[in-house]
Amino acid sequence: MITIGQLADYAGVTIKAIRHYHERGLLAEPDRDSSGYRRYTAKDAIDLVKIRTLANAGVPLARIKDLLDADPDALTAAIAEIDHNLQDRIAQLRQTRDQLAQLRGDDRLFVSPEVADFLDDLRELGVSERQMHLERDGWILMQTASPEDASLWIAEKRELMTDPEFRALYLEHDAAYDWSPDDPRLPALANRTRNWYTHHHSRSETRPVHNPTIARLAAQSQPGASSPAWDRLALLVKG
Repeated sequence: MITIGQLADYAGVTIKAIRHYHERGLLAEPDRDSSGYRRYTAKDAIDLVKIRTLANAGVPLARIKDLLDADPDALTAAIAEIDHNLQDRIAQLRQTRDQLAQLRGDDRLFVSPEVADFLDDLRELGVSERQMHLERDGWILMQTASPEDASLWIAEKRELMTDPEFRALYLEHDAAYDWSPDDPRLPALANRTRNWYTHHHSRSETRPVHNPTIARLAAQSQPGASSPAWDRLALLVKG
């Protein structure tokens, strides 16, 4: 007859674990002796070693009670089932790790490869992180709400960025975010922008998108999507 502390030392578990096994009904709780201490037998020690072995092998505690006294065939079948479940769990964890690696690396977890390539191009151009976030979040919204429209827009946007004049306007608009609304450069930028759009037509004008309100949603719903300078610039472009 041994105490709970001696039993814990023998089986290589904690006293807290033994009490937990009592609560879960895995290990029978012995009566107390005249001194008020629980005394455990050799059978308790054997059962505890079995419980510890199964738990360390990854068997859920809810399954251990049924396996303690199972016959060899039933035990083999149960272990095979548990092993299959563990393999599925391992596959899920690997997928989660892959997704985390993508999160650390770039935006490809959230957007299409075409959009991700476009964002990479913007980084190389020196576009601000603020603008990068606006672009990425806008594309996430558009791709979710209207994949066909997003595919059209990203193809057009990438083609436009090959135009040196458009690219210069894009970078200057990005920089203008932090300008004062009274900055004397704004009228000149507005004129250049208006002139460019006068001589260039968007492919979206000849092939209307299915959800034209999505573009406004993508811009209006994002923090930092406007500034006092951008608001004045928009008014100046409209004339």
